[in-house]
Amino acid sequence: MARVSPFSCKLFIALVAIKQRTITAFNVVDFGAIGDGKTDSTSSFLKAWDAACNSIVPDATMVVPPGIFLVTHITFTGPCKSNNTNLIIFGTIIAPDDYKFIGSDKFWIVFHRVHWLSIFGGTLDAKGSSLWACKSAGNHCPFGARSITFQSCSYVLVSGLKSINSQRIHISINQCSNMTLRKLVIIAPSRSPNTDGIHIASSTGITISNSSIGTGDDCISIGPGSKSLLMDQIACGPGHGISIGSLGRKAMEDGVQDVNVTNSIFTMTQNGVRIKSWPSANDGYARNLLFKNLIMQNVSNPMIIDQDYCPHKNCPQKVRTYIYTQRTFVTASFFIKKKGKLQFTSVKFAPISHLVLHVHK
Repeated sequence: MARVSPFSCKLFIALVAIKQRTITAFNVVDFGAIGDGKTDSTSSFLKAWDAACNSIVPDATMVVPPGIFLVTHITFTGPCKSNNTNLIIFGTIIAPDDYKFIGSDKFWIVFHRVHWLSIFGGTLDAKGSSLWACKSAGNHCPFGARSITFQSCSYVLVSGLKSINSQRIHISINQCSNMTLRKLVIIAPSRSPNTDGIHIASSTGITISNSSIGTGDDCISIGPGSKSLLMDQIACGPGHGISIGSLGRKAMEDGVQDVNVTNSIFTMTQNGVRIKSWPSANDGYARNLLFKNLIMQNVSNPMIIDQDYCPHKNCPQKVRTYIYTQRTFVTASFFIKKKGKLQFTSVKFAPISHLVLHVHK
């Protein structure tokens, strides 16, 4: 018997509920949006969001119907009055052709202080290729925008979303808690600069599963202050792999702990899993890290632990670092196909401890 995914079930139930009017739906077209790929629908999206977010009915739902909707920089602000707010996307949301419209803002779509939010389906196309070309040519270009950002949000579900051609990071999660991201498809060319799939910083309780991520940078990157993270059944590649860090650049910095990467496949990536920290004095740490049942196919560096990280010419003097203490546990099991190498670089005063490896070739 074929299995039906929880995402499909919940989306089907939501659609039936909308049709039977048992939940209140706010369609962006009813607020003036036009899905022709040319008309700016930003204000219409904001009006639909404000109506849904300020509705007191349970499961208030904002709907983006089939079509191509042009949206410039937009921020969806909470908290909302409904006990759960839904965003169901059937169509495609695109950025303007001129990269400067969102590239100068550094953010394209933002959810700020939104709690109990569910996002289903849809495609985001940030049209980043023109900005990548600008940077490749060495021209004066804007920094570039993150496609979708979650800032100070909690109890968020993102299911079935597709993000392509982000100017920079596709999905950014900062100061959030209790988020689940599943069945994502994230795509950018292997030579697109700084197009991390998902970046997590200062966040707790984040789960990413059953997703395909191929970009020009890290599939998933984890910054300081991140704890209790699970990445399971990730197909990573192309890209730079899954990275923790860089850590320890600031003297006062929160650590990273309880990170699990399991049952995932890395294909044609520069790295598999990587932990990188600066050789400078700091009070950060990385501990309780688990990398289990990872398949590496044509991966140059299946695992890197680098405590001497410095991508610039002016590097700090190597001093005692506290990134890896006696409470640091790294457990890893790999299945390596084709030739790959494990790399471990430790500064003199900070040996790596409690490292357990199981490597199968």
